[in-house]
Amino acid sequence: MGINRHTETSGIEVVTIDYPPVNALPTAGWFALADAVRAAGRDPETTVVVLRAENRGFNAGVDIKEIARDSGHGALIDANHGCYEAFSAIYECAVPVIAAVHGFCLGGGIGLVGNADVVVAADDATFGLPEVERGALGAATHLARLVPQHLMRTLFYTAGTVTAQQLQHFGSVYRVVPRAELDSAALEVAKNIAAKDGRVIRAAKRALNGIDTQDVHRSYRFEQGFTFELNLAGVADEIRARFDADLAARKEG
Repeated sequence: MGINRHTETSGIEVVTIDYPPVNALPTAGWFALADAVRAAGRDPETTVVVLRAENRGFNAGVDIKEIARDSGHGALIDANHGCYEAFSAIYECAVPVIAAVHGFCLGGGIGLVGNADVVVAADDATFGLPEVERGALGAATHLARLVPQHLMRTLFYTAGTVTAQQLQHFGSVYRVVPRAELDSAALEVAKNIAAKDGRVIRAAKRALNGIDTQDVHRSYRFEQGFTFELNLAGVADEIRARFDADLAARKEG
């Protein structure tokens, strides 16, 4: 369990998220993910990184229970810093990062995928930001890299989801394959990239980041400020308590 990294073949590093059952990452997990991706990119032998996950879905965001256990705001601040580091590590990785997504990709998962260079998805994958139902904001910056502006706003306000097939239509998902073929499909793309001269690929990553129209770091930090504000005002606690009560009632029913 945790964040695991291994060399798949020459030039290809694979980083796996494994926090059962739903990959809701604790603070330490976000920092560990950032460290693993950065270390993989620093290795001069690496040309491409594949980010994948075990368990029921790719990522369910932050571990809300960890934050709820803290009577202050320390856990929230740490979680936000952890997410920022993980998202930044993917964007700034010296080589391209391929996200291989299955099942649900929610909250912080959108931050990871939105900052990836290539997205390959299983045909059961869905993507969304349930933040407004948790009294938080964040990762609209990254959702806007996956869908057009008005759809991003609609999804954000409604906490709705889109499918991998819809994202393929928009061009943000490169391939959609059966779940059993996801790893091999991601590795197929990785091998294509790894076959190129690594020096050129690294230069290309820097060049593409340099011409990006959006400053993902500043934009995400701006969003995080509103999350802190909602928590300081007690709004987030109120909404999470209501959500937990509704969830308990549904289980009893």
